[in-house]
Amino acid sequence: MQSRPRLPNSSRLRSTVLATVVLLLITGCTSASPPPASEAGADLSAYLGQKLDWTKCKDTARNAADAKLFANPALECASVEVPLDYDEPRGEKAQIALTRLPAPGEAEGSVLVNPGGPGGSGTSFIATLLALWQAGAVGKRLDIVGFDPRGVGSSTPALDCYTDKEYDTGDAVRFGTVYEVTSADEAAKLAKRCADGSGGVANLVNAGSATVVRDMDIMREVLGDDKLTYLGYSYGSELGAMYAAAHPDKVRAIVLDGAVSPDLTASEFRLSQFAGLQARFDDLAALCAASPDCVLGPGPASANDRLHKIVQPLAGKPAPTSAGRDVSVWDVYLAVSGGLYAEANWPTIISALTALEAGDADKMLALRDTFYGRTADGAYSLDADTNITVRCMDKPRLTPAETTALARKVGEVAPMFDLDVFTEGSLHSECEAWPAPPSRGEPWLAEVEGLPKTLVVSVTGDPVTPHEGGIVMAKALDASLLTVEGKQHGAYLLGGSKCVDDVVSEYLLDLKTPPADTRCSL
Repeated sequence: MQSRPRLPNSSRLRSTVLATVVLLLITGCTSASPPPASEAGADLSAYLGQKLDWTKCKDTARNAADAKLFANPALECASVEVPLDYDEPRGEKAQIALTRLPAPGEAEGSVLVNPGGPGGSGTSFIATLLALWQAGAVGKRLDIVGFDPRGVGSSTPALDCYTDKEYDTGDAVRFGTVYEVTSADEAAKLAKRCADGSGGVANLVNAGSATVVRDMDIMREVLGDDKLTYLGYSYGSELGAMYAAAHPDKVRAIVLDGAVSPDLTASEFRLSQFAGLQARFDDLAALCAASPDCVLGPGPASANDRLHKIVQPLAGKPAPTSAGRDVSVWDVYLAVSGGLYAEANWPTIISALTALEAGDADKMLALRDTFYGRTADGAYSLDADTNITVRCMDKPRLTPAETTALARKVGEVAPMFDLDVFTEGSLHSECEAWPAPPSRGEPWLAEVEGLPKTLVVSVTGDPVTPHEGGIVMAKALDASLLTVEGKQHGAYLLGGSKCVDDVVSEYLLDLKTPPADTRCSL
């Protein structure tokens, strides 16, 4: 097998990948929606005619770790101006940050990349995977362009509900099976915090996925591409599918990796995610049981109870660490869930749980920080506030009764989460008091006609966008389906599979789709 280029700082890569794809778990997805409103009535000529000023990326990084990545002279950065509110294109403006790895010769076009979320940074993603892009065939013929959607990374306006310090101290709203919002008053305070921290209601309510899709069309135009070539992971598959529905005549090639199922309701999709996490936790328990004195007991049958026993004390009193920060039961479950996204990280979960049972929470804190993309200087590269904001503009509001029932149902389909702290009491939607109704209806994927052949990549053991959803997405778009055997979320460039990388690259470059029933493995 051909050797693969070695990425610099591989632990940083794992951290970034986990941070960007794990966000999908936090809020789930709506059940499905019409394409974004037509731009026919809006005069966007001033935006479509703008010229990009590509410069070095010294001003793009927002933390010390990214500063090292963006210092690479191979990268170029720019920003695209878009309307803050498409109903008022002459009003306030937003800025969308771009990072580009130019093709070494004359580029045949651009491939626009979104790594997932909502809240994942496309600029950081491109910088982190730079060595792979440079070594691969796609980067030799196409410009690789990552973008930070509204509220993320270097794009403005920023969307902020909590400070990094509040995430450190556990004072941000917490997530288990649903967000820990226990009253209408708490929901109202959350909405106000987000509006105040984001510079006003207008910034907050113009951040939904339908708006991001309109931004993508402006990006396509100013990049000089008559038709869009796009690669979207996880939540990025929603953006790609929505773009296809809105602009089928402007699509050249679309790859959806870890595709979100378009046929499930919001609650159904969340339950499918937690069922997938439980299946991977059972696999982890079996792996652990192969070693003597496994912290989770002799096998999957005992693992849920063993996990509960380890974490139950933290529900009343978080565990201290040598860093001077505490680890709560919420932190443990986020850490374990994030680690389950890739089979390669399972031994790290086992090690962290073993240490936690022995009274040492340091490894669990490190795993939790990996989930959030927290850097050594205390910055959070995963934008959980933008995640809340986008999803509150995407999804229908659940009543308190529906939210509470959903939390308890999660405990049933994923008994590793069946703790009172997650499933008992009355729970409210985090979006209950949001200052505007959702801008994306149901279904989120409209019927698509006249679309060129696209490609869906789906991993059989994906813990949070189940393989069945990839099959449904491929049928909905009449796309080719690449089935990948493995237990990981996301495959192209992330799974170390030459088979996957060759199939996707060949499609992006030459529009050659794989034969039916093509399979690869990780």
